[in-house]
Amino acid sequence: MYWLQRLVGLAIIGTAALGAAVLWVAVAAGGPKPGEAPSEGLLFGVWQVFYDTEMPSPRVLLAAVGVALLLAAGVAGLERRLLTKARRSEDPHRMPLAPKLVMAETRGEHAGPVTITVLIPAHNEESCITETLGSLLSQSLPPARVVVVADNCTDATVRLARETGVDVFETVDNAHKKAGGLNQALVEVLPGLGDNDCVMVMDADTQLDPGFLAGAARRLTDDRALMAVGGLFYGEDGAGLIGQFQRNEYTRYQRDLRRRRGRVFVLTGTASVFRPRALRAVADERGRNLPGVPGDVYDTVALTEDNELTMALKSLGALMISPPECTVVTEVMPSWKSLWAQRLRWQRGALENLGAYGLRPQTFRYWAQQLGIGYGVIALGSYLLLIVMMVLATASWVWFPFWIGIGLIFTVERIVTVWRGGAKARLLGLSLFPELFYAMVLNVIYVKGILDLSLARKATWKHIVQTDTGARMED
Repeated sequence: MYWLQRLVGLAIIGTAALGAAVLWVAVAAGGPKPGEAPSEGLLFGVWQVFYDTEMPSPRVLLAAVGVALLLAAGVAGLERRLLTKARRSEDPHRMPLAPKLVMAETRGEHAGPVTITVLIPAHNEESCITETLGSLLSQSLPPARVVVVADNCTDATVRLARETGVDVFETVDNAHKKAGGLNQALVEVLPGLGDNDCVMVMDADTQLDPGFLAGAARRLTDDRALMAVGGLFYGEDGAGLIGQFQRNEYTRYQRDLRRRRGRVFVLTGTASVFRPRALRAVADERGRNLPGVPGDVYDTVALTEDNELTMALKSLGALMISPPECTVVTEVMPSWKSLWAQRLRWQRGALENLGAYGLRPQTFRYWAQQLGIGYGVIALGSYLLLIVMMVLATASWVWFPFWIGIGLIFTVERIVTVWRGGAKARLLGLSLFPELFYAMVLNVIYVKGILDLSLARKATWKHIVQTDTGARMED
């Protein structure tokens, strides 16, 4: 599958570009009115497409709306069909975590109340580990056990964790970052856990809201086929304008999940709870149905181990949700440099994971999502190019009613989707162009990730450590 890993970025952006080109041709192919000679000689009437003072014809508007609705309905319908098929699967070899199989195997059995053992991977997290442990130990449902997985720490992380009274597991000769540290800890922890003794993995820079563990335990108690519960995260306060950009982004992500009734995109590393059965099944299938080393829960090659584990569980038929009662506060990147490093790792990792898993039903949504991002890059870039062309082509600014209307609709969408974020979030959404700038930065990172992957450039795992004065990165 190495060739697919190399070409996945080009395949996504190429398909998105093809879709944009088809739409371009469709709009430009309207032709002149009867008896009127063509007034444009450029290829496909490109100038009329990119720079036109007239509102598009009703035919074009109707076609555009129809195509958008059909694509959205098609993706949603196919995803629901695949999910239903996975839930009803009776194939213990390909989908051992399918709800129908799990329900049949556990019928009439009582594994006791749900308990949660918490693993916190930590590398030089002295600035935040005490606060994180405080939010964990103040939960309305106390954790059964808390283990700080200290990986090559050279600061006071281990001492501060022990002073809090939790267990500390120090990794041995780990060269595989977070995934390697968690694999070592899970080898020690998993064998002693019963079916309802669940494991939560949470980042060291995360603070849980007080009812997180209780909400997760309630969901796992009510549905014995549920294999994992993910957290809904929102950004911490501070970091100025760049922090508000990220908080708005996370607020929109929460809104999307609520509209999907908690159906998971990614079991975020900020905080996710797993049944032991799910983690053991992943470890058993590594090297067969799943990429990775046999016996490992986490794939140590993946740049984004949380996204990869989500794909692994979905490939095995696991049922997962991110319910609204399970919320956490996570860090925001305080600088453009640290944001660039974080998002480039996320984007590169997502593309590499798609290459590793290839084209299978469980990855359909992820392929569609990446295609949507690729098309969005082209659409936003074209929109901004239109503005630049208008400025250069006219002696004064010209207000086009149609495009003003489109801009107002977009602005309303920006405000409505961050309404839960408060006054600052709404004000930033109202301003529009700053958020367009932030979107363009993310688009540039997306393109950079595709280029790096396609050119086989070596990827680096940059660990971002929060300090009292900001953030620093470690390879």
